[in-house]
Amino acid sequence: MSGLHGKVAIVTGGGTGIGRCTAMMLAAEGAQVVIAGRRAEPLEAVAKEIAQAGAGGHCAVRRADLSKFDDALAVGRWTLDTFGRVDVLVNNAGVAGPVRNLQWTPKAQVEEVVGINLIGIFALTQAVLPGMVQRGEGTIVTVSSVAALHPGLISGAPYGAAKAAANNLMAYVNNVYRHQGIRATVIMPAEVDTPILDGRPLPPGPEARATMMQPEDVARAVLLAVTLPPRTVIEEMVISPTRIRDMSRDLAVAREFGRPAGGA
Repeated sequence: MSGLHGKVAIVTGGGTGIGRCTAMMLAAEGAQVVIAGRRAEPLEAVAKEIAQAGAGGHCAVRRADLSKFDDALAVGRWTLDTFGRVDVLVNNAGVAGPVRNLQWTPKAQVEEVVGINLIGIFALTQAVLPGMVQRGEGTIVTVSSVAALHPGLISGAPYGAAKAAANNLMAYVNNVYRHQGIRATVIMPAEVDTPILDGRPLPPGPEARATMMQPEDVARAVLLAVTLPPRTVIEEMVISPTRIRDMSRDLAVAREFGRPAGGA
């Protein structure tokens, strides 16, 4: 019997990258997976992949703007209404926005980045936590970033701040609910070759991407946290490429990107 047979999991940002790989791995372990995100087309494509894989898992799709508290909350409530429980929540959806210099980061970008990387996580956690507490078991995994520990121009000001806040929220869950059987894990990857990199001021080319981790590397870390015996929790995990690349050009471009015309 697969390790997650009979379990229900939510994976946000499940249409691409780390979320896609995570959803497929959890489904292969027998879980009923609900994937959520803004765009229906990639979500439907992942659901089709899981169905065709025939490993025993199942996938449902929910389109939602996870930067909005009510939308994120609704994903959790729909899953509970439809499947009766949530055993695993994987907060993976993320966005950084194009401007990385704090001086010129626009309000709309700050609101979107904080919304997806913190507000949505808060809402979904709030939605699924009561049922987990009632059953005395549940796992919440948040895909954070090394930017939470080492903020700077590569990740941008709002992204690093939001990820650090998400780390704090998961620590809160562990501190308050661990004696009721709830586990919260933060996974902090460095560079991963995912579509989020296309939004950087200087999108990495093939040579740079060849040095990076792949989405399945992070998904395997998620799977480990989820499938460990309930008596064990991985509170924090930092993962990074074995070989670190020269990022001086990336930093130079990020420093100037978004500067107003004629600005000092």
